[in-house]
Amino acid sequence: MRKSLHAEWTKLRTLVSTFWLLLAAATLTVAASAAAAAATRCPSGGCADDPAKISLTGIYLGQAVVAVLAVMAVSGEYGTGMIRLTLTATPRRITVLAAKAAVLSGLVLVTGTIAVLGSLLAGRLILPGHGIGPAHGYPAISPGDGAMLRAAFGSMLYLALIALLSLGAATALRDAATSAGAVLGLLYVVPVIAFAAGNPDLSRHLQQIAPMTAGLAIQATTGLSTLPISPWAGLGVLAAWAAGALALGGLVLRLRDA
Repeated sequence: MRKSLHAEWTKLRTLVSTFWLLLAAATLTVAASAAAAAATRCPSGGCADDPAKISLTGIYLGQAVVAVLAVMAVSGEYGTGMIRLTLTATPRRITVLAAKAAVLSGLVLVTGTIAVLGSLLAGRLILPGHGIGPAHGYPAISPGDGAMLRAAFGSMLYLALIALLSLGAATALRDAATSAGAVLGLLYVVPVIAFAAGNPDLSRHLQQIAPMTAGLAIQATTGLSTLPISPWAGLGVLAAWAAGALALGGLVLRLRDA
């Protein structure tokens, strides 16, 4: 495992695309979060906005870049044929997948930490001037607040789980376009279907099982009783999706030729 981790780390860090995709994920997340905070206005009478969710809006976009990075970590090797060399050097295929998952999730956690802290800083600086701050009865965006800390830490875990979900899907499907399309469709299309469903119960159930809507419940700090699923349970749903995708990817990797 140690040698596999070193090999996967070497492959990822020496790809120019890895650096640019990680930079794009962090930059896009912070920029979108700052834009959402700047666009939010709350009248003097108060409103139901959640400061944490507004500040972390950029996660909706940043996750797409993380998904593409994770897909490329596997499909790129299949596209070039390098996967044959990898599996020749490390015959235990599950070890290869585990090493890829460990290195990728570590990189995404570091990037996610930067992105989340930058987004919260933007919200802390912008939102009070728009009527959403301690002076107007809203909780301060501070790591000292338990709910805010949970939203921040949970968002970092969310991005790492999205990376693992995408890695598992790419290992099973192999093709970059197919894998990226499947993951992004699962993330963005299912919530649209849930929103468009005419039946409230069906809509709620779809939100409870969809990886994005369930996982992002971790960001909520107000109105928890109105959520389709509780914050940690929602992140657990996403973790189950990621585990299932990795299990399927590992099975395909073991049974199919490279």
